[in-house]
Amino acid sequence: MLRLFLLLRSSLGALDPFFRYLVPVLALGLLNGCSTLNYYGQLASGQLQLLQARKPVTELLADPSTAPTLRQHLRQAEQARAFASAQLKLPDNRSYQVYADIGRPFVVWNVFATPEFSLEPQTHCFPIAGCVAYRGYYRQGAARGAAALQKQQGLDVYVGGVEAYSTLGWFDDPILNTMLRWGDERLATVIFHELAHQRLYVADDTSFNESFATFVEQEGSRQWRVARGLAAQTEDDSQQRDQFVGLVLASRERLKTLYAAPLSDAGKRAAKQAEFERLRQEYRKLRDSQWGGKGRYDAWINAPMNNAKLLPFGLYDQWVPAFEVLFAQAGRDWEVFYARVEVLGQLSPEERLQALQSIAGKAAPSQ
Repeated sequence: MLRLFLLLRSSLGALDPFFRYLVPVLALGLLNGCSTLNYYGQLASGQLQLLQARKPVTELLADPSTAPTLRQHLRQAEQARAFASAQLKLPDNRSYQVYADIGRPFVVWNVFATPEFSLEPQTHCFPIAGCVAYRGYYRQGAARGAAALQKQQGLDVYVGGVEAYSTLGWFDDPILNTMLRWGDERLATVIFHELAHQRLYVADDTSFNESFATFVEQEGSRQWRVARGLAAQTEDDSQQRDQFVGLVLASRERLKTLYAAPLSDAGKRAAKQAEFERLRQEYRKLRDSQWGGKGRYDAWINAPMNNAKLLPFGLYDQWVPAFEVLFAQAGRDWEVFYARVEVLGQLSPEERLQALQSIAGKAAPSQ
């Protein structure tokens, strides 16, 4: 373990200030056991791989050997990046002005876990990001291994691939090959989402951070389409997403009620599976009656279900309606909006929760 620490110190110390901070943290892992050290070690090596793979977008666009498809994506990303800073008032830095091909479909795999009869996530605390509701791994095998160990402890576990993440301004975050899989529209939304994390991040409040970034992503994407003279996203696509999320969140609420009920574990276990089947049936009914039988979420709904699989919905969507109201109240002015969100971020967790509940309870003014 000491040899690994010395190698990390020599190879990372000359790079970003983040690594000069991370090395002492890795050293603490020596006192806390190999599992902690191994985890922080894979974080360091994974981030180092990203740094070493980065190339400036301008160089790639000027290079005649750059593949035409990649060139097209990078041109679109360059325009979206400029729009993000100029119009959405997101950070103006070198993030997403560099590109890295890391040779895999996801940059990290997040592992979510909950108790069998609870929707409260197992949280993990880190020196920079604070406490979050998941643990990320740069190798899928490592994520699956960690998930297997948690399953042995009786937890509900879900592993989800992530196409991008923000280092909160510590690095010049790259456009990744993982971000190109769903086309230029999705690429722009990911850039908006991740830059929103750089614009504002509150330690230890995953649902606040992700809901804020999701709102910036969605509103930014609407404005981005208008700026390019494109039609708004089809109402069908938006409506289907909202309806699907609504089904999942309603199922979460019923599960919360179930887990608080005075039932035996066996009773809760049976009712839990019945709730998951109810969610599947409601989805299929909605799909067949309103979506013409075409389901964008069939694969997700038909796969095995547990509490942890529902976590990202509550984390990423819970407070989006509150931010929609706040944006309207700010006169749709981004700087005013960010200032008001910063005020929320400075509240205590209890005060912030009460404020968000109050804001979300107000009807959003028509736009």
